[in-house]
Amino acid sequence: MTSRGNIRRWCVLGIVVSATVIAQAGAAQAPDSSEVVVRAGTVFDGMGAVRRHMDVVVRGGRITAVRPSSGHADVDLGDRVLAPGLIDTHVHLGWYITAAHRLHQSGDGDDDATAILNAAGNAERMLQAGFTTIQSVGGPEDKPVRDAIARGVLAGPRIVTSLGSLNENAGSPDSVRAVVRQFKAAGADVIKIFASKSIRDGGVQTMTQAQLDAACGEARTLGLRSIVHAHAASAVKAAVRAGCTQVDHGVLVDDEGLAMMAAAGTYFEPQCSLVMRNYLDHKEWFRGIGNYNDEGFAATERTIGLRKALVQKYRGVKGLKVIYGTDAVAGAHGQNGRDLVCRVKENGESAVDAVTSATSLSAESMGLGTSIGRIAPGFLADLVAFDGDPRRDADAFMRVGFVMKGGVVYRQPPSRVGASRSYP
Repeated sequence: MTSRGNIRRWCVLGIVVSATVIAQAGAAQAPDSSEVVVRAGTVFDGMGAVRRHMDVVVRGGRITAVRPSSGHADVDLGDRVLAPGLIDTHVHLGWYITAAHRLHQSGDGDDDATAILNAAGNAERMLQAGFTTIQSVGGPEDKPVRDAIARGVLAGPRIVTSLGSLNENAGSPDSVRAVVRQFKAAGADVIKIFASKSIRDGGVQTMTQAQLDAACGEARTLGLRSIVHAHAASAVKAAVRAGCTQVDHGVLVDDEGLAMMAAAGTYFEPQCSLVMRNYLDHKEWFRGIGNYNDEGFAATERTIGLRKALVQKYRGVKGLKVIYGTDAVAGAHGQNGRDLVCRVKENGESAVDAVTSATSLSAESMGLGTSIGRIAPGFLADLVAFDGDPRRDADAFMRVGFVMKGGVVYRQPPSRVGASRSYP
């Protein structure tokens, strides 16, 4: 576990490195105080409604009106589908593949500055893919990148981060509470907890009920949310009983565990395919590190069927809050939309429901439901447009032609820069 002294060292490094990154990251700007009208042929509002031929009026970084198209438009997106900025509630911002084509590990020769540069690059890739807010259950390298983006030094999504994680090795309930307080003092936005082994190691429960009660209870006391990695049904149920905010994965959860989450209002974040395919398609990046071996890859392959079976179980649970998270690891940043494609093509989810999960519901799970995740007056102007209609072509989720975050445009065709921009 990283000490607060080390976290402060990362932060200082990040401030120095940030200045060298800005030229490559894109010119971060303050939102324009003048009125900007964004026009689209189709609008998904993030709450399940679809409207045709609408103008979204933006001033000072927020949406001031949503109205039928009429008169002048500063940004005309043509037939593109406009949606709220996408949200990924589960990424690993600091994971990256080194110049030697291997997963970065401590002691591999890369210094702290290189790690921060890669995290910053991962952040910008996700913004360019339409993800204007991410939740990183990551490490201390998240902090300087998060803070630099918030200051406008770097271009990237809004970042919420745990700065690390805790597991059964944290010790007694009192020790667990102390670790949670340390993360809070270091600047963590959320607490990440490992309550089970990796699915490659069977996914069995590792933390006791008393430990989970202490971790999630202390987080609540401090005003923080808690995210629990749990594959085993017993681990999921223990997290619900402890009042934890969110359960990730849940590959081995049973009907009782799903019903418990629905009754308690626990947010559930399963994945569709991105993380498994990333491991299986790029085995040599990971092979030989921990449980990344032939046995582990075979276990990963088997989970594809388990995850498909899980979909059929959770889709039938009334009131279960299924949010959007990809578990994007090294090599997958910027590909986050692939799980939207997977949800529609393989899980049979409607494109509108998939967007709702990845916008307003995910915003709610992060305690940000009154400021992001919807195209509505008063909300931050986080907007993304797809080249194509994902209701008819789910692959359109991977064709992002326009990105605005907080009223600032970060993605647009270079030939269309100007006072009036058209996207024919």
